[in-house]
Order: sequence, then structure tokens, then C-alpha cells
Amino acid sequence: MIQLNYVDHVRDEFSYLLKNGIFQTDKTGCRVLEVRASSFVADEPAIFGEVDEDYIRREHEWYESQSLNVNSFPGGAPTIWKQVANRYGEINSNYGYRILSEETGSQYKNTLKELKRNPDSRRAVMIYTEPSMWHLHDFDGMSDFICTNAVQYLIRYGRIEAVVQMRSSDSVYGFKCDRAWQHSVLKELADDLEVEAGRIHWQAGSLHVYERHFYLVDHYGKTGDHSIKRKAYDELYPNSEWRKVVPEVHESSTTDRRVE
Repeated sequence: MIQLNYVDHVRDEFSYLLKNGIFQTDKTGCRVLEVRASSFVADEPAIFGEVDEDYIRREHEWYESQSLNVNSFPGGAPTIWKQVANRYGEINSNYGYRILSEETGSQYKNTLKELKRNPDSRRAVMIYTEPSMWHLHDFDGMSDFICTNAVQYLIRYGRIEAVVQMRSSDSVYGFKCDRAWQHSVLKELADDLEVEAGRIHWQAGSLHVYERHFYLVDHYGKTGDHSIKRKAYDELYPNSEWRKVVPEVHESSTTDRRVE
């Protein structure tokens, strides 16, 4: 029998990698803990850290607008969005545009239509990226190669489940935002189809934690708690062993889910 993994299993894997000093180095020189070809049930809204509900609300509002410009982000775009945009503020990764716009195939509408026509279908897929991303991701100075490849929806045993297929998934900031969006889409589909919303299955080619968040992994390994403020962590563990394994942490690093 195939065994399902859950968020706690993912945390344990990252804890093991940190304790044993097993990490990769990205193009900026930032160390990264990485789990490749991961697959787990996204049964919690966060792997590490806490969800910022206000930010989630504003990001969803922007997604619903289908705007491809970060300058229209409600309340002002966060730094990472500005960094990956081109000089005009243009980006690719407005997920609302990717699944709602007629320009991208009206994918939500077609998925809903397919599942109403055939609830047992395996064709209900919303495709976020596209072959032209090879040319679009760095257009005019942009750095935005979409992180989500596609999401498949399956109705089984009276419930609709989502299989989220990620190219790249940051386990701290990225997962919380992307999981919240996928939960919202799944719930809306379930309501439109009048079925129960089931699990979200998360499959990532690269699931990772950047070194500025290694302290969250270390704290989890010590306590089983997946969240702590950096200042509180430094006061509790001024001489933590992981600092010897990874002696230099780039606190100013801005690498995030949309850069790599």
C-alpha cells in the first residue's frame, strides 16, 4: 500500500537535512535545504512560520483582478513582487489571470464544465505555466518563471481533491501563499459542483527552505514547534549547532519563491 506523507513528515525531513548539513547553493550563493520530488498532503496552512491573513487577503484580491502589474497590488506590492517585475511593474504570476482569463483558456470555467459533464474525468486540469515561459520569464528585465506547473482536480467518493504540481515551492513564504490560493480555488469548485472539498496533494520538483529561515527548522527540531520569531530564537539559542554547519547566514537575502 502507498503511504501518504503529511506536513509533519516534510518538517522532519528538513530537520534531518539541517542536522546533517545537507544543503544546496543557489545562483545567489544562498544555501538551501531541498527535498526533491516531494509529495505530501497539504493538511496544514503552513510548513514553517505563521500565515499572514491580511497579506493573503490582499494577494487574492489582486489575483481576482487578473492584473499583470504589481503596481495595482492592494496596499502596495511587497518587495519580492517588485524585485521580480520588470521596470514597468509587469509580471507573469498572477494566478487569477492564469486560470480565469479568456486569454489563458478560461481554465476554471472549462474545468468546472468538464467535471459537471463527467465527474469521473481525469482531464480537469488548470495549467498555470506554458512553453513560452522560457521567453517570458526574463522579458525586459523580469525574473518571473511561474512556480506552479498545473493543478488537477479529481472527484472521488463524493469529494473533490486537488493535485498541485509545483516546479518550485519555498516552504516558508511560498507554500503559505500558494496553499491558501489553492484551498480557495478548491473550495469554490466544490461549491459550484455541490460536492465536499477534500484533500490538497502537494507535489514539488524542488521543495526548499532558504538559509535565512534555517532557524525555523532548527527550532522545530528542538521543540516540535514550527514557528518562532527570529529575535526570540536568537535569545533562546545564541550558540545553536546549525550555525557551525552553516556559519554565514545572509540576513539581507531576498531570494524567494518567484526568483528561483
